[in-house]
Amino acid sequence: MKITYFQQVPYRHLPPDFEQHHEAAVTTPYHPLTRPDLVHRAFGDALGEIMHAARSGFDAVAVTEHGQSSYDMAPNPDLLMAAAAHATEVEGLATGIYPMGRSLGKSREPLRVAEELAMLDAISGGRLIAGFPVGLAYDANINNGVVPAETRLRFDENLELVLKAWQARENFAWNGRFHQYPLVNLWPRPLQEPHPPVFVTGIGNPRTMEFCLRRGFGFNYFGWFGARVTGRRVFDRFWDAARRLGKDENPYRMGFMQTICVADTDAKAEKLYAEHAEYFFRKAIGSIPMQRLALPGGIDIKGLEFLFRDPGDFGIYEKMRQASFADLVEAGSVICGSPATVRDRITGFARDFRIGNLHAMLQFGSMPTELARDNISLFAEQVMPALRGVWADQDWPHHWWPQRLGGTPGPAAEDTGTTHAKAVHAR
Repeated sequence: MKITYFQQVPYRHLPPDFEQHHEAAVTTPYHPLTRPDLVHRAFGDALGEIMHAARSGFDAVAVTEHGQSSYDMAPNPDLLMAAAAHATEVEGLATGIYPMGRSLGKSREPLRVAEELAMLDAISGGRLIAGFPVGLAYDANINNGVVPAETRLRFDENLELVLKAWQARENFAWNGRFHQYPLVNLWPRPLQEPHPPVFVTGIGNPRTMEFCLRRGFGFNYFGWFGARVTGRRVFDRFWDAARRLGKDENPYRMGFMQTICVADTDAKAEKLYAEHAEYFFRKAIGSIPMQRLALPGGIDIKGLEFLFRDPGDFGIYEKMRQASFADLVEAGSVICGSPATVRDRITGFARDFRIGNLHAMLQFGSMPTELARDNISLFAEQVMPALRGVWADQDWPHHWWPQRLGGTPGPAAEDTGTTHAKAVHAR
């Protein structure tokens, strides 16, 4: 198993009654609720935690992208990843650089995304893993004014353009539905050939899963809603699709983000982390109303069919504003306990759901940086070594990992699926 340290840049000092009056995205009144010195500190703490994880031996470090949100103040993760790429290269740390990632469904400058990621691959010496979420409604549609029905269409076109720009040996023109470029000559190009590994983050939409399987991309699912609540239906859906499409069940196709906290004992873990977990789920992801996460037209008909047939995909979400620590643990939104408890729970669901890439969120909510570093250290020392051996008894190659870091990257696409013209909806 590959284990990534997963970082956000939260504002850790929101008032106790925040969730009763505000949401964590789009409309937060930042001036009366925040202090500039604490915003400054948040970025320093986040970069320090990233480097602490890299030095602790994590296989990669990851940062997400969220615009106009208090729970993650990282509108461009590539800025943070550039600092980590240089620092890890200077220190000789074999750590993957994983912006997770740039939301192509909202981007009006896809070549800018391609250039930034190519720079990261060059700075890191070929250690980039590229993450491409489709885009959240509040970010793509409200913050950036993209029509909801166009979000997925823009994602499809932008991804095709990024991949072609990375690989093309000659200059080319691009005449798409949303972008027209008389001349594309990307510089620099990524060091990795044919291009860096690509993962797409989704919410369980079967179309996204099938897209990843057909194209040979990895698929990431985030465990906000609780592995015990949503895991079986989402992961079974993915592996059923893999079998239907004739793809193997290589666990490295799948990535999963899990919120984790570790202490010497289960009781101590609850005492140390409960308030910070409740802060995160009540004031951060749980304080975003559903109409900010999904808007009419933003999910295609196949995804809606699955959602209406099985609304449990969203599990505990509607209860997050009132969820207690016990509720979050019961749902699997948080795995918390002694090293033995955490090892057993993660090993169990990783094998059950065939997860080959774990994204460990070890700082969350209001957790101070000193506690976050302790959590990172204890996880790295007493949990991570056992997890690395989860798939050691099966000889699966990791096609979605940089060659410099021991991966065996596969072809650019296992099945191109559509022609270039169809993919970009050319005029």
